[in-house]
Amino acid sequence: MFLHLRFYGYRDGEWTDSAVRRYVVDAGPLLARLHKLVRSDCTTRNKRKAAALSTAYDTLELRIAELQEQEELAKIRPDLDGNEIMKLLGLPPGPLVGKAYEHLLTLRMEHGPLGHDRAAEELTRWYQEEVR
Repeated sequence: MFLHLRFYGYRDGEWTDSAVRRYVVDAGPLLARLHKLVRSDCTTRNKRKAAALSTAYDTLELRIAELQEQEELAKIRPDLDGNEIMKLLGLPPGPLVGKAYEHLLTLRMEHGPLGHDRAAEELTRWYQEEVR
């Protein structure tokens, strides 16, 4: 699994909430298996280092659980769906709607839930700056 080495960037516990969200979303339904893989990959004969790695992963799992409880991470979607994007921007179905959706998803990952009004403002700003 391509994510198992990403944890090593977390060892100091300095990941932002958005980084934790991305980790969970990228792992998707394999998150439980990823936890097992990372823990089994964190082996060393140095007991102090092994304890530090274990503690760091415990902390990451706790942060994941807290964010999942707050935001239902496995179900993260942008604050606007494709139909709302098309209506707001006056677009037909197509690749531009997908780009707009990805932009909103990125914002959602970075900032958490935006709410409908702020998401609409951000989308309109993005569309005016990037597309027009």
